[in-house]
Amino acid sequence: MAMQALFAWDFGGYQKSTIAEIASFVRHEFASGMDDDTFMNGIIRGVLEHHDAINSLLTKFAPQWPLEQITRVDRNVLRVGIYELKFGREVPSKVAINEAVELAKTFGGESSSRFVNGVLGSVYNEMVELGEMPPEEQSDAIS
Repeated sequence: MAMQALFAWDFGGYQKSTIAEIASFVRHEFASGMDDDTFMNGIIRGVLEHHDAINSLLTKFAPQWPLEQITRVDRNVLRVGIYELKFGREVPSKVAINEAVELAKTFGGESSSRFVNGVLGSVYNEMVELGEMPPEEQSDAIS
């Protein structure tokens, strides 16, 4: 749901004043029975707080694709994945990557999952090289 809200926000031209309204609409339409939206709102807030840094990483690890040429779905799946890897740290890295790949398979195009996996794998590997991963995750670099 966080990715769907961010997609809609991206589609609407980054109007920050409407992100809460968008998130509320997405929750109402797709998960009206959900009791707790803390996790979803935390991802949205985190992506917005780190938007520039996340976009810089997207540009760095997908240099052949200017940011505006990456599909909105892929761009926002990657934003969520990069946020969870670099800044969120609530879920293990491999889980964050796997969830992003699954979102890409569900909502993206034919090659979205490979693209997302490649970009997030590169971010992950750089984090391992720089010692930015928790010790329990450092020995599991993705090839």
